[in-house]
Amino acid sequence: MKYSVKELKEQAISLGFSNASELNIASLVFMPEVRQMCNSDLCHSFNKNWMCPPAIGTLESAAERVKEYNFGMIVQTTAVMEDEFDYETIQSTEKKHKDNFFKLITELKKNYSYILPMSAGTCSICSKCTYPDQPCRFPDKAIGSMESYGLWVSKVCEMSSIPYYYGKNTLTFTSCYLLK
Repeated sequence: MKYSVKELKEQAISLGFSNASELNIASLVFMPEVRQMCNSDLCHSFNKNWMCPPAIGTLESAAERVKEYNFGMIVQTTAVMEDEFDYETIQSTEKKHKDNFFKLITELKKNYSYILPMSAGTCSICSKCTYPDQPCRFPDKAIGSMESYGLWVSKVCEMSSIPYYYGKNTLTFTSCYLLK
């Protein structure tokens, strides 16, 4: 049996996410501008990870994967930082978000045959990605980020009626799941 939106939100919050909402699938616009940001390699993962550009594929292939889905959830983990350089809070919030992200995948698999998860940040299942020399070690577990799919996260949040910005000195990690 599939979960209702209300049940999915409650489940996400109970696992430790700060906020959750139904994902507006129509908001998933695959933007070359976002890919250009990936190309600038600010996160140091461009051309170094199977789940980042260029290895993850084209925007057209991303759109093709996504069009199979008509329902999804967006989840967030928000923290208050002492200041904008509060690296300890940044790291602990990212870890909490990723841990909860994988816990929810496990729960969702109980009721959904197909899940396309998109995380916050690059795939980090392996401490060092095998790209480009060897095949991915865990292709069934590897996860691309919303940005690697070309999604402008703040716009996806806005179109899904979930805040993106929670105020001064806050940090929010956002991920989503497409379900069927």
